[in-house]
Amino acid sequence: MKRLLPMPLHSLLLLLVWLLLNDFSVGQLLLGMVLAWLIPLLTSSYADHQSRAGKPLVIVRYVLRLLWDIVVSNIQVAGRVLSRNRHLQPGFIAYPLSLTGDFPLTVLASTISLTPGTVSVDFSADRRWLYIHALHIDSEQEIIDSIRHRYEQPLREIFAC
Repeated sequence: MKRLLPMPLHSLLLLLVWLLLNDFSVGQLLLGMVLAWLIPLLTSSYADHQSRAGKPLVIVRYVLRLLWDIVVSNIQVAGRVLSRNRHLQPGFIAYPLSLTGDFPLTVLASTISLTPGTVSVDFSADRRWLYIHALHIDSEQEIIDSIRHRYEQPLREIFAC
């Protein structure tokens, strides 16, 4: 059964999204069912089966924290850019990673890039460091501690890594 329907939840979500995006008809239902079966079948070999998200309440708290941080960072960046006194101290930070796994690392790097004022630049070759560009650095250690506490620690809990 796992070979015929490798990702049943993904198939169900694909079918539901297909039906929501199209006018309902038998033809659309059949086409949606074929696509919902075929797409996961063709892409399941690319899935990272080691990185399974758990703890739904932690995920919700993480997403809400991220949304709040995006709003606050937008206001801070706008204030810095619009002020007459533009004493920005941009720079790069080498952030020491304790996360493992491709997907958790991707989520962390994306989270940092989504927050205005910071951009994930690259991982070191050994995946022990994430290089980040920040628009303004008062204290490099404060930024590292903030990322570790606000993002990396909950991701370790979510992905159990």
